[in-house]
Amino acid sequence: MRTLISTAFVSLDGVVEAPGGEPGYRNSGWTFKDVEFLPEAYEIKGREQQEATAMLLGRVSYEAFSPVWPAMEEFADYKAMPKYVVSTTLTEDALVPDWGETTILRSLDEVAALKETEGGPIIVHGSATLGRNLSDAGLIDRYHLLVFPLLLGAGKRLFSDTDKDAQKLKLVEHEAYANGIQKNVFDVVR
Repeated sequence: MRTLISTAFVSLDGVVEAPGGEPGYRNSGWTFKDVEFLPEAYEIKGREQQEATAMLLGRVSYEAFSPVWPAMEEFADYKAMPKYVVSTTLTEDALVPDWGETTILRSLDEVAALKETEGGPIIVHGSATLGRNLSDAGLIDRYHLLVFPLLLGAGKRLFSDTDKDAQKLKLVEHEAYANGIQKNVFDVVR
């Protein structure tokens, strides 16, 4: 079974919306404008590209990343790896041609089937709604969280407010940086 990893920039109060400057959110770009940049705090991002063998995205994140990431040197390793987009509305003709093999999945059942295939880790970037649904369905195996020392108040959250049983996590890696960012890597305990 493949490992499904959710990676996120998250504020201390759980907001994951528009960390890189995506339009439509009042605190858009909060990772860059509100916290000093320290390269060592982002080491895990490079490691994710080296370790992942596929990328899973929701439609909104795919539509935000696909016009930009294929040409960005810092995301070069993602260009060749297979990508999967979970969407009930995205059509094949809406996929960008220069970002490698991309498959549309129509349900969480299809994500569960993908996890059952041979291969290495699958990384989920952005995709707040998809991430909450994957978590609620018990499909996420690991979380890579960079927690920023900010309270953003309103905004899309990392976790849903669905009433469900407690889910235990095991901290397997952590570090705090001089700018206040904390790296927390958790395995989901099953």
